[in-house]
Amino acid sequence: MPWRVSPADRAAGVRPDPYRVWLSEVMLQQTTVAAVKDYFHRFTARWPTVADLAAAHDDAVMGEWAGLGYYARARNLLKCARAVVADHGGVFPTTREGLLGLPGIGPYTASAVAAIAYDEAAVVVDGNVERVMARYFAVEQPLPLAKPALTALAARLTPHHRPGDYAQAVMDLGATICTPRNPACGICPWMAECAARAQGIAAELPRKLPKGDKPVRHGTVWIVRQGDGFVLERRAERGLLGGMRGFPGDGWDGAGGEAPVAAKWHEAGEVRHTFTHFHLYLRLMVADVPVGAPLLRGVWVPRAEFRPGDLPTVMRKAWDMASAAFVPR
Repeated sequence: MPWRVSPADRAAGVRPDPYRVWLSEVMLQQTTVAAVKDYFHRFTARWPTVADLAAAHDDAVMGEWAGLGYYARARNLLKCARAVVADHGGVFPTTREGLLGLPGIGPYTASAVAAIAYDEAAVVVDGNVERVMARYFAVEQPLPLAKPALTALAARLTPHHRPGDYAQAVMDLGATICTPRNPACGICPWMAECAARAQGIAAELPRKLPKGDKPVRHGTVWIVRQGDGFVLERRAERGLLGGMRGFPGDGWDGAGGEAPVAAKWHEAGEVRHTFTHFHLYLRLMVADVPVGAPLLRGVWVPRAEFRPGDLPTVMRKAWDMASAAFVPR
């Protein structure tokens, strides 16, 4: 993984870069390594240091983040980078407690950076570690109720010698061997001590409380071409897709609103997208208006500055469907 420093390199004196450790951990929240690698390469090529990221324009960072989801992470990424530069001279705090004082850094990320970058014996518990602990100790209590117990058990195993390597090793164990389905117990280095394996219930753990069906929300998204450009608006900082630019919409997030311009609107289909807690069905409306038509909301963005790839995923889906409805110019 591009943010890792191998045990051999660490033994030779190479130290992990706290910036790269922090960036990778923020990106990996609610996402997979496979999905993150390309984003990580692009971010570190464009902004190789925390000072570079702190000086970046918000739109540039949000554009690079587009597609990773959970956009509050990108906003907090900028806030944290700027706090590190403004309040800590461009150097990340070296302890878990110090890291917790930065914007957007919670207990997990603080522990991960402290352990991996600074070798503090901090207890690092992500979903992979929870699964390993639940099986190793045969914890029958379902998640999320079992989280405090699993964290306490993980603390019992966290060593003071090479805690960073240990933290990464346990996360890797869960990601590659102690997997959610069909765990490879026969090659697990902890198989002899694993209580769930001894009881024959490893594949059944961790238990989880049943989830209810996701609700469905309905709304409208308007895509209007004005001359050679399109009308976009920036969403409020708080809430879904906060701070992102997208097409004007209504009815699905409580924000409300009207069509961005008086026009002869045509329905071009239905866009479907799933967020963490609900399914979204959007009626797609498209229109062409002349340059100078008064806008009721949003701003006109010239075609040369309109980059669909910078839009959040649901808006890119809307664009992919709507673009076929516009006659080429």
